[in-house]
Amino acid sequence: MMNYRFGFIGVGNMGGALAKAASRSTKQILLCDTDAKKAAELARQIGCEFGDIRSVAAECEYVFLGVKPQMMSEMLAQIRKTLKPHRGVILVSMAAGLSIESIQKMAGGKYKVIRIMPNIAVEVGEGEILYTTSDNVTKPDLGKFLNLMKHAGQLTAMPETMMDAGCSLSGCGPAFVFKFIRALANGAVEAGIDFEIALPLAIQTVIGSARLLENKSDEVDKLVESVCSPGGSTIEGVKTLDGGAMEDVVRDAVMASYKRNLELGKS
Repeated sequence: MMNYRFGFIGVGNMGGALAKAASRSTKQILLCDTDAKKAAELARQIGCEFGDIRSVAAECEYVFLGVKPQMMSEMLAQIRKTLKPHRGVILVSMAAGLSIESIQKMAGGKYKVIRIMPNIAVEVGEGEILYTTSDNVTKPDLGKFLNLMKHAGQLTAMPETMMDAGCSLSGCGPAFVFKFIRALANGAVEAGIDFEIALPLAIQTVIGSARLLENKSDEVDKLVESVCSPGGSTIEGVKTLDGGAMEDVVRDAVMASYKRNLELGKS
């Protein structure tokens, strides 16, 4: 008998953020973690329940596998006897590098699997979740999942062959953006503004710029030019960015994350 819509095995940074997002759609959630106190505290915060790993495997319709890729096989071995493919349980994997086929093999059956690559912004409802599914996930299965996760942010279908590449952008990207925002703020600090004032200015600058670009996604160069008056101050800053090969460095950061995703899938 399925008593819960969602079950979370592992409520670390990403699992916890997804649980918070899911709780805005349903309170039929069961949490578990190796740190039982962490699961209990999060359950209290979002108004759901906590239990053990076997309860999640036995009683939840969608089971989120929120453990590191290196730990997935060991974790699934613990619940292999509890999971039952015929029961219709759907495994939701967020492990970078692990294919649907790998998850099914580790779980010991032809389970329905939804593979997702979320980012940390799901916690505030502004995340990006890439998703792909095994062939036996039905349209109603997927539709229900997407509807229940709608408060997490944007959900984008992605062929599994592109998941690792997509994750290196949207999944890893927030860390790159956070560092860029801090650098903007520190630049203002160098100019004499207190960091406590500079950081909100940097955050809003990035938010507003992203919103503008969202509506003019094919006009990046034009937007850069629109801010750069000839002989003005902006163009001097852009020259510094170009001199430091900023765009090349960011591209290389995405590629480094992508290569690591591929390594994780082989380990």
